[in-house]
Amino acid sequence: MCESSGPDVADVDQLRTRLRKMSDPDLLRFGQAAKYMCSPEANAGHAPSEAFVVQLREAREEWKRRKPEPPLHDSI
Repeated sequence: MCESSGPDVADVDQLRTRLRKMSDPDLLRFGQAAKYMCSPEANAGHAPSEAFVVQLREAREEWKRRKPEPPLHDSI
């Protein structure tokens, strides 16, 4: 059996679907929580979990899809 090095594609697709259904305020809250979970403070200086990195990336992509201008300036 082969181990996967990252999140399952189906999981990412489910996350994208979930993010698309969120309101703007909910998406911002989700993105801010994911951003915190990727921070050194939340991880005692260790690398963040790949799941949180994917969640943050996908939240940012969904925000960019909704709001192509002006940039969010890394709020999430």
